[in-house]
Amino acid sequence: MRFVTSLVLMLWPALGWAEMHEVRMLNRNESGAMVYEPSVLRMAPGDSVRFVAASSGHNAASIEGMLPEGAVPFKGRINEEITLTLSAPGVYGVKCTPHFAMGMVMLIVVGDGPLAAEALPEGLPRRAEARLRDYIEAAQ
Repeated sequence: MRFVTSLVLMLWPALGWAEMHEVRMLNRNESGAMVYEPSVLRMAPGDSVRFVAASSGHNAASIEGMLPEGAVPFKGRINEEITLTLSAPGVYGVKCTPHFAMGMVMLIVVGDGPLAAEALPEGLPRRAEARLRDYIEAAQ
């Protein structure tokens, strides 16, 4: 019995380190239309993020060319709540597939890495690129 108790006590801090973050997918908030709230999320490797369809018609999907090395692309279905555990450190670009051209994007920074506008991939929709640049500038 002591062994089990000792094992639980040793593992307890490790079990509590991972945090769950929530991102709401919205038609509008005070910053504008077609947004994720928050627009920039910083989290530790191993933390999880839950995308909640607070307004209908949205999803969360990775942006091609905006994933850290070793990260797996993801794509939720429309109106689907999805939860991801992100372990690879770096910057993850997230988009709403039907509203990408309208600029519905966000950034998730896993770990302590910096954000750099030069890291944006070529060929992003104009509004999406503008918002991502604004998010990067505001997060500095």
